[in-house]
Amino acid sequence: MSDPNVDMSDGATDRGARTLLAHVAGADAAAFRGLATAIDDFFLPESHRLDERTRVGLSRLLRALVDTVEGEIRDHGVRQLQVQGETALADALAGADGVFTALRESGLLRDRELMGELIAQVRQELLASGMPVQAHDDPERPSLINRFVQHPDRVLAQSAMGVLIAESRRRSLPEAGPLPQTDLPAELHHKLVWWVAAALRQRVAAEDIATLDRVLAEAAQRSLAAHDEGDRVEAAVMRLAVAIDAQPDELPELLNEALGDRRVTLFAGLLAHALGVDYTVARSLALDAGSGRLWVALRALDLDREAIARLGLALTEADPRRDIEAFAETLDTIMAVEVEDARAALAGLRLPGDYRAAVQALGGAA
Repeated sequence: MSDPNVDMSDGATDRGARTLLAHVAGADAAAFRGLATAIDDFFLPESHRLDERTRVGLSRLLRALVDTVEGEIRDHGVRQLQVQGETALADALAGADGVFTALRESGLLRDRELMGELIAQVRQELLASGMPVQAHDDPERPSLINRFVQHPDRVLAQSAMGVLIAESRRRSLPEAGPLPQTDLPAELHHKLVWWVAAALRQRVAAEDIATLDRVLAEAAQRSLAAHDEGDRVEAAVMRLAVAIDAQPDELPELLNEALGDRRVTLFAGLLAHALGVDYTVARSLALDAGSGRLWVALRALDLDREAIARLGLALTEADPRRDIEAFAETLDTIMAVEVEDARAALAGLRLPGDYRAAVQALGGAA
């Protein structure tokens, strides 16, 4: 028989006290890390900071990608467990949450390749959205991409339609909710899928961990098998650029029209094909607001003063990081660069990306 004089709340109070003390200890460590982060942020050069629009866009995109993969793996896993009669485990998996938080706190999302790709995608879209649509001399004339869709050459027409389809798919994110696919390069998609599967495992309290592991691995492999890197916007614009195969006398106007139609992806694709570099290299040139590499690349293609001025004006007006007056003042310097010198300066960009990354990691320049 229990003693009525014993306070049954003593045990709960002790546990609460221990929890509070543990929280205080953890908060102290968190404050120390927070101060270090604040100091790093304060001394970060302004040119290296993400502006607020890029930060917001990056946050939305990253969350949408994780949610997409998480939903795909979770839904398939729950269905499989229900079919196998593992209803309790299926309910536990269906109710698991906090995957994005777990990945963020683990540090996995700090992956250099992943974040580099996502930042580039966001900046690419922001640059396009900042461009005014240029009015054609003939208001009835279709846009560049629509002219190619209507082209009698079947390869050109199909390639252009592929760009429109890929653009439509990407524009469904992140505001419209989960994506039908991540729209990432295959290597990055593979990383994200396995990270999400592991985070889901961590968030599910399961006695039969072997069954959960098997179902999550199967769901992840299903997602990997369904991913087609060729469906990405970047792949589609490169196929179109190859089909167009712009000649030197055609290239300036095509580049100008691509920007006029607010298609930075097509601009980068045309530039990549003309320079003989990967799409990611051409995109980095288009988004580079400080080094002047784009102007050297345009000189390497033997573009004249008027063409470079038009392209520079369009890009500068759309990108708040660029200075229109500074560009105008350097135009003479840009035109003083000889074509052969420009080509020699960019020779390293034609090397394989992994090789250039390895050289840079070892302290060299490529």
